[in-house]
Amino acid sequence: RRADQLAILGAIIMADWIASGPHFPGVDRLADVSMDQARQRADDAWGTLGLRGGWSRQPYRPVRDLIRLRFGQESRPFQESTVALATTMPAPGLLIIEAPTGEGKTEAALAAAEILARRFGADGVFVGMPTQATSDPMFTRVHAWAQRIEPGTPVGLLHGKRRFNRQWRELLDQTRCNDVDTYGTGDDEYGLPSAGRGGNAAPEVPAEWFLGPKRGLLMPVTIGTIDQLLHAATRTRHVMLRHTGLAGRVVILDEVHAYDVYMTQFLTEALRWLADAGVPVILLSATLPPDTRMVLARAYLQGATQRTAVTVPPEMAEDTGYPVVRSLSPGEGQPRYAQLTAAPWRDPLTVAVDVLDEDPEDGSSPTGPSPVVTLLRRALSEGGCALVIRNTVGRAQQTYREIRASFGPDEVVLLHARLVVGARATRTEWALDRLGPPGHSGKPPRPRRLVVVATQLAEQSFDVDVDLLVTDLAPIDLLLQRVGRLHRHHRPPEARPAAVRAPAVVVTGMRQQPDAPPTFPRGSEYVYGRYPLLRAASLVIEATAPEAGSGWSVPDAVPALVRRGYDDAEPVPPSWRPAVDDARKRWHEQQKTREGKAEKFLLAGEKNLGRATLDGLHDIAMADLTNEDAVAAVVRDGPETVEVVLVRRDGDRGYLTLDGHHIDTAGAAVSVPEVAEAVAQSAVRLPPRPAVTTAAKDLLPLPECGDDPWLRRARVLVLDEARSAVLGGRRFTYDPDYGLLDETEAPDAAPRPRPGVFRNHPRSDSGGLVVN
Repeated sequence: RRADQLAILGAIIMADWIASGPHFPGVDRLADVSMDQARQRADDAWGTLGLRGGWSRQPYRPVRDLIRLRFGQESRPFQESTVALATTMPAPGLLIIEAPTGEGKTEAALAAAEILARRFGADGVFVGMPTQATSDPMFTRVHAWAQRIEPGTPVGLLHGKRRFNRQWRELLDQTRCNDVDTYGTGDDEYGLPSAGRGGNAAPEVPAEWFLGPKRGLLMPVTIGTIDQLLHAATRTRHVMLRHTGLAGRVVILDEVHAYDVYMTQFLTEALRWLADAGVPVILLSATLPPDTRMVLARAYLQGATQRTAVTVPPEMAEDTGYPVVRSLSPGEGQPRYAQLTAAPWRDPLTVAVDVLDEDPEDGSSPTGPSPVVTLLRRALSEGGCALVIRNTVGRAQQTYREIRASFGPDEVVLLHARLVVGARATRTEWALDRLGPPGHSGKPPRPRRLVVVATQLAEQSFDVDVDLLVTDLAPIDLLLQRVGRLHRHHRPPEARPAAVRAPAVVVTGMRQQPDAPPTFPRGSEYVYGRYPLLRAASLVIEATAPEAGSGWSVPDAVPALVRRGYDDAEPVPPSWRPAVDDARKRWHEQQKTREGKAEKFLLAGEKNLGRATLDGLHDIAMADLTNEDAVAAVVRDGPETVEVVLVRRDGDRGYLTLDGHHIDTAGAAVSVPEVAEAVAQSAVRLPPRPAVTTAAKDLLPLPECGDDPWLRRARVLVLDEARSAVLGGRRFTYDPDYGLLDETEAPDAAPRPRPGVFRNHPRSDSGGLVVN
């Protein structure tokens, strides 16, 4: 099969790189060449590098309660159903887990992965998450689980910001240094030094060789962003190494509802190759639209059969219960399909739904405090914790400013993607510690009153429990994901103030109009499209009608709401029909265009199913994708963005990190670990504006960054003493509380110095950096 050919090719490259390293000396006498000696030399090199596979190959032996054994908690009914289906699947296939947020999908998926691995001979897993922020907590959970299965199993984290994960850094500090070769390298595409820091490695630390460029997926147990898997579906150099790493694994993909039509083209291509290789795949979602489920199942069957025309069992599209676990196993003739439903672990919540009209552009009110501030003052007058989600950074910053003015700085926290990575990680950890699951020792007390203002960062794998949710309108599946933060964990009724004891979601980011559809902020339409917002608005307004009862029953109503939110035939108010018809037409045209844009980057595509060899895969190959920005530019359809590191100008004395570390005039201080870490913690992604992105590409790294490959290529934006800089015709200011602010100056504003740009690292006569 072609997938096997690709994986073998990657294994040959892996062997060639090992054989080309200094730890594998050549043989210069013909008389010394023998098969026995070759085996011994290979064995010696393997031991020197500390390489190993994943779990030992052992047959699966059913246990009474696998969830309790691995996670120390009693199985929930839905988790028992997942284990049962994994135990009875006749062949490697697709397992789709759909359950409410907080139901324990992760534990169910890991238990199923262990079963499938033992039954079908896999020795590890790859867990793909939608973002870097969701990958980090998953790394902690998977690492603990893997050690319970087999102590000493190496576990890797794979994304460009893994250096900021505290647990990963601690593990990396234990990695023994073996003078890793530089064969096949360039800059490390995941931002880690190629050499370890000495000392004896703990057994669960990945061998240092795996930390080299293009080798991350070769680690047997790996957690990373979904981009790592999508990259394996692109026609790029060294893609075969990714397939070598995925072969013999179980693949788990979380939050699969979160991928748009463009990314789904790469996901379906990856599923074809995984199915061709006989790799079991587990998909998780709380809100998976039926059409998406059918598309993913069809792709897996295509890969397994190597035929374009396949028949997906029609039951796959039906709403048959919730939670539900479905299995699809290819085989001779018709695929084997099975499903099990179970009662939810918790009793359903009746969530009241309301709409708060506000100005669609900035959320303000011309007559006084913003409607959101007024609502929160009333609802939290006796205390309570609320989450306010805005669809854009600008709206989140403005809302935070207004709430902070009313509540004070100690009762409001802001989370969004334009905080520097260090601040964002600190704030996220702080919020999770205080609003996360109750009960564990050392946990800080839940605040008497707190408002978290966030963007979509709070939508996925953000395990907080809030008393009240205020959220901008979003497509219905994503809106229901946000509702999953509401009354998420069990607490006694008296633990919540009376005003927020009953769960309620208040939808903002829309203004209702008589005899016309609502209007939405431009940013929301840009992010999600007008048609999905209109479909969601119809369901939200329906839930507020007196005849609708008390709102939504969650999770019972989730499958039907998601299906209706993506059903073109679903009725809308008659006065909306012309606008909805026009929006639907435009939406489907855009989706078709985006599908076509992705097709040219696919590794093979549907049209090449059934070929006997890899012939043709080298045609129209793309350039090597050497960093996450390059990968994202291919597998994520959207405006290009650039990440920069912020440093401050310190008068005539040089430069400072944002937190005040001095960067000396020769740049040598960047080689000091504390300074280097402070610089790296000041990374932030700029807004996706073409002029800004173009200008940012002219920014250069700090000089003399030592052996740190991430710092060697990180672009530096120098802020003036007011923490401001002009880039691409726009003024940006970094505020420690608000993050990066876009404060484009008015035409009559006084000019300020343009940002410093390090150009080829020349030095002045005094030894200082020349800044243009």
